[in-house]
Amino acid sequence: MPSSDAIPFTMGPALLFCPADRPERFGKAADRADAVILDWEDAVAPADKQRAREAVLAQQGAGGLEPSRTIVRVNPVGSPDFELDLAALAKTPYRTVMLAKAENASQLKALEGYRVIALCETAAGVVNAASIAAEANVVALMWGAEDLLASLGGLSSRNDDGGYRAVALHSRSAVLLAAKAAGKEAIDAVYVNIPDLDGLSAEAEDAVASGFGAKACIHPNQVAAVREAYAPASEAVAHASELLEAATAAGSGVFQFKGKMIDGPILKHAESVLRRAGL
Repeated sequence: MPSSDAIPFTMGPALLFCPADRPERFGKAADRADAVILDWEDAVAPADKQRAREAVLAQQGAGGLEPSRTIVRVNPVGSPDFELDLAALAKTPYRTVMLAKAENASQLKALEGYRVIALCETAAGVVNAASIAAEANVVALMWGAEDLLASLGGLSSRNDDGGYRAVALHSRSAVLLAAKAAGKEAIDAVYVNIPDLDGLSAEAEDAVASGFGAKACIHPNQVAAVREAYAPASEAVAHASELLEAATAAGSGVFQFKGKMIDGPILKHAESVLRRAGL
């Protein structure tokens, strides 16, 4: 059984789903994104799931994907394919797993030894997000809008203007808060309107400002917009650096900087900017 560790999730910010039954796309996805999610669940038809497992097993070795930048999304616990996924996964070098439709903490026991991104995309998953995030092998939570609304018997996660409905916004916030309260990372849901890069950019910018550490993509063309949203402007980096230098010089809890009162939370914002800049 592989062993898990306490290393935080740092694969982001742009994670790209790739159907696991399309091995010709694996390398291209890895080249375009920060990490690849090889999908054994929704992106693969039931009749093709075994072929998808075999495709992941076949591409190992020198030409395989880098394990530190690869995630495998498995089918939900209790589904007919989950045990088959688990058996195949054990034969791969990949140790970061996305658990589809995670609904309670006990399900994480089946993935002991793996670093798990728990995908909270049902009513039960969102309601139990805090207990799921508290599990030792969970490194991040992600939420999913469309499966969530389906579990509620709804029709769509978004209003006619493209914005999320109130229940989707509540769920997004609940998953983010649960992840961060447990000291884990939070990953924002995919943006399904692929041609609408402006809408994606706005949503990714909100994800950054809200505290999500990464955002999932469903098409290579979305990666650049997500990366741009997460990359702070040079002016912001310079301001953050100057602010933190001023804080060191002040040597006190509260001080003035360019006419503004500065305290702990503002300094944490500056530190976040430098982290996103890789400094």
